[in-house]
Amino acid sequence: MSQQGYVATPPYSQAQPGMGGYPAGFGSSPAQPLYGHYGGQPQSFPAPPTGLMKPVSSPSGMPPSEVSSQYGSNIQQNGAHPQRYPAPPAAAAASPYGQPPNSTYHTMAPQAPAQQLTNQMGSMNLGYGPGPMQNPQAPPTSPPAQQPFQTAPPPTMGQSTLGPPPAGPHSPQMAPPQSPLAGPSMGGHPSMGGHPPMGGMGRPFPGPPPPGSGGFQQPGPGAAGQPGYPQQPQGQFGGQMAGPFQGGAAHMSGPPQKKLDPDSIPSTTQVTEDDQAKRGGQVYTTNLRGQVPPLVTTDFTVQDQGNASPRFMRCTTYSFPCTADLAKQCQVPLGAIIKPFATVPKNETPLYVVNHGETGPIRCNRCKAYMCPYMQFIDGGRRYQCGFCNCVNEVPTFYFQHLDHMGRRVDLYERPELSLGSYEFEATLDYCKNNKPASPPAYIFMIDVSYANIKSGLVRLVCEELKTLLDNLPREDGAESSTVKVGFVTYNKILHFYNVKSALAQPQMMVVSDTAEMFVPLLDGFLVNFQESRAVINNLLDQIPDMFADTNESETVFAPVIQAGVEALKTAECSGKLFIFHSSIPTAEAPGKLKNRDDKKLINTEKEKTLFQPQKGVYEQLSKDCVSQGCSVDLFLFPSQYVDLATMGDVPTHTGGSIFKYSNFQVEMDGEHFLSDLRKDVEKAIGFDAIMRVRTSTGFRATNFFGAIHMNNTTDVEMAAVDCDKAVTVEFKHDDKLSEETGALMQCALLYTTVSGQRRLRIHNLSLNCSAQLSELYKSCETDALINFFAKSAYRAMLNQPLKTVREILVNQTAHMLACYRKNCSSPSAASQLILPDAMKVFPVYLNSLMKTGPLVGSAELSTDDRAHQRLIATAMGVEDTQLLLYPRLIPLHNMDVASDVVPAPVRCSEERLTDAGMFLLENGRSLFLWLGQACPPELVQRVFNVPSFTHLPADLSSLPVLDNPQSKKLRSIIDSLLDQRPSAMKLLIVKQKDRSEMLFRQHLVEDKGPHGGASYMDFLCYVHCEIRQVLT
Repeated sequence: MSQQGYVATPPYSQAQPGMGGYPAGFGSSPAQPLYGHYGGQPQSFPAPPTGLMKPVSSPSGMPPSEVSSQYGSNIQQNGAHPQRYPAPPAAAAASPYGQPPNSTYHTMAPQAPAQQLTNQMGSMNLGYGPGPMQNPQAPPTSPPAQQPFQTAPPPTMGQSTLGPPPAGPHSPQMAPPQSPLAGPSMGGHPSMGGHPPMGGMGRPFPGPPPPGSGGFQQPGPGAAGQPGYPQQPQGQFGGQMAGPFQGGAAHMSGPPQKKLDPDSIPSTTQVTEDDQAKRGGQVYTTNLRGQVPPLVTTDFTVQDQGNASPRFMRCTTYSFPCTADLAKQCQVPLGAIIKPFATVPKNETPLYVVNHGETGPIRCNRCKAYMCPYMQFIDGGRRYQCGFCNCVNEVPTFYFQHLDHMGRRVDLYERPELSLGSYEFEATLDYCKNNKPASPPAYIFMIDVSYANIKSGLVRLVCEELKTLLDNLPREDGAESSTVKVGFVTYNKILHFYNVKSALAQPQMMVVSDTAEMFVPLLDGFLVNFQESRAVINNLLDQIPDMFADTNESETVFAPVIQAGVEALKTAECSGKLFIFHSSIPTAEAPGKLKNRDDKKLINTEKEKTLFQPQKGVYEQLSKDCVSQGCSVDLFLFPSQYVDLATMGDVPTHTGGSIFKYSNFQVEMDGEHFLSDLRKDVEKAIGFDAIMRVRTSTGFRATNFFGAIHMNNTTDVEMAAVDCDKAVTVEFKHDDKLSEETGALMQCALLYTTVSGQRRLRIHNLSLNCSAQLSELYKSCETDALINFFAKSAYRAMLNQPLKTVREILVNQTAHMLACYRKNCSSPSAASQLILPDAMKVFPVYLNSLMKTGPLVGSAELSTDDRAHQRLIATAMGVEDTQLLLYPRLIPLHNMDVASDVVPAPVRCSEERLTDAGMFLLENGRSLFLWLGQACPPELVQRVFNVPSFTHLPADLSSLPVLDNPQSKKLRSIIDSLLDQRPSAMKLLIVKQKDRSEMLFRQHLVEDKGPHGGASYMDFLCYVHCEIRQVLT
């Protein structure tokens, strides 16, 4: 399978040192953190004579043509031509950021010259350029010195600028007039004459500079400590800080500086609010190629007019670069996040189903693409030219139709496949296994009845719930009842199968104790229709808890349970899903037996990755068996200690399944949370035995896939099941030039079995622009899709790379993307200014948050299973899920308007936004916290919790009382609406300020320093800025 994004790729002709998801393992960590190619000579750029202006470039700020062949045998960084930036005056070499007073932020400044990062941050001015699409036409000539902040015409490209005002058009030293957008000049002098130049470049670590350029540096002698990021002083919450920056405010001299106002750095909440204000409540029509959709956080309605809705497909950028060289130069990964079964809101049209009878769907003879709006009819309608491979095909007689004066078929709007971006075809027998019609799927419930699950009350809880839940099995729209069959198994060291045929008075139990050779002891009566066998099934569900009430068997098997499920589906010749309710690590003698391999000593070492690698052998084979049978596995885990989730979760992750984990499960505390998850899981829209292919027009192709999928070859994405929450992230690479005229086309075709047993093809088409101007690419980037891609790449890479290397690659690639923008697309400005593309201005906050997530942070305080769990669930997440996970919503509730239906606007995710007298709700799609300040008004506490004041609140409160007053009703309706929108249930945790449980809550305040390691947003932005400058010099 081909390899990961534009992460430090050598020239395409060379074999790549792998990196798993970045690919086969990025090999060893590079000797010198150089970009361009691993291990090549460091590039040096001759500095032009002082005062030389950037050469006039094409309107979009692209490099002049004579340097277009930047990619020879030795790749230059960023495809850099000899440095095109004016060498700043000596004074301007000062670092961009100063050191805040006190040690609120532990910045990464070296101990060198007197004034440090904050002097500079003090002199930073912040402002943003126009929004992504405000200035689509580039002015015919773009004067080289046009400034982002003058009242002169705006720059060609939307961009955010952080830093001192740019130099004026005439002399590099001249301070231009401040624009109303720029923040106040804080503590510095606009021309930056006030700061002594810094030794070197705000380098992150003490010690001599490393040999290479760019990249994270290896710590020098000053940064002794564990591998991974160098240690930091104890953070605000104690704990070793393993973030990228070190050093404190101790080595500062000079007058104290004003701290940079956190409000002046780009804000995610502001970006989402602005997009909601601009595009919220509107109809988004998909008739234009390459248009950027509203953000995932915006509330909008889609009208399909020829391109798939962004609910189904989102891209990292909607304007692909024309050549591989440009793609390599900007390092922006080209990807699409495809959610083929995404839920369509009630006010949008559901997908049409097209039936061409026995001939089946019409396809291109050469590339096999399905009929879609990109096919061009010619020759009076008798032939059509494929938009993907340009092959000319005959139109079948039954499908012939005349063309109008525009060359379009006269039945264009009567045929969904000619006028819409998404639709379905009924598949013929050719698309079925063994050319036999498919059968409706089956759901098998497999309950671990070992001592732990009986004692906790879980078994009784599951059995009670199933009696009512089975009425809600998924069914076709309009069908009276579900055709999904059900079966039941209980197990500990041995397996018990149940015959629940409707003709029986009592259910019958059959025991299989030989777990090495798994077989299903009964054919007839194991998988039944719930409506027909309701009485027998209810009888069984009543008996199970009592049957095993006195058990003292604590050992369990696991692999044989999955094997039994696969065998049962094989025998019944159908696909389906196993719901497994399991308690502990499988230690009984049987295939797939596991041992405890958790070892905290491996954290922050080269071997840490082994903790997340699944055990090979039995489970690998099981995944293949499941996929070939269309058997998906959903695992509900109730562990009280380590269970090797990395291995147990392997089969669910490769079969389109889900993993739910409830540590130290107690029915009264966690029962409702678990039941909500189970209900959502059983009832959701789903397709089985699916195979997906992504076809593209000539010039580029899909090379890499991330998701809850299995791949036997490089093109077919196999999923035993695919539901409405699962997304597949696809990476594209060039294999030729793309043309601006035709753009880039992609078609995702998913063949699957419906819940009623019909074989169908679901088609999603999307057309993007192509451009030879990098500014177009940056203008049409989508940050939320980019971070989804980076998260999945990093989580796959950590199986083959030390975490430290993975984090370095993330920062390095970010610095390269932003440096390339700065160099090729922004107006010339002082080096100390941080300039970000408007569409990516909040990317650093998401990336920093990603590096602080459990899987990537490398802290012994976090459980290995929790880290593995977070890693596995992220693999199948869509754009909205990763967006919320990495930037939670923090909603102030103390001053909500109880009369209005509107949820209060979220505030920035930082401790600075909390107030002692406040009440805040924080949610990230997985966790839900209600935080109460110590000075929370007693009347509010009384109305919400029915206790007189903050001090009267019990410690372990986990639910809200139902009270009849406006505040209580409003708060519960906000929580209910959030729970309703999210794919998984969230357990409410009520957190009191200064309480022990506050630590859990604080790790979600992603703009602050991470309690387990990781920098604050402000520090990270400074750090990325230093990295960008290093790339540019």
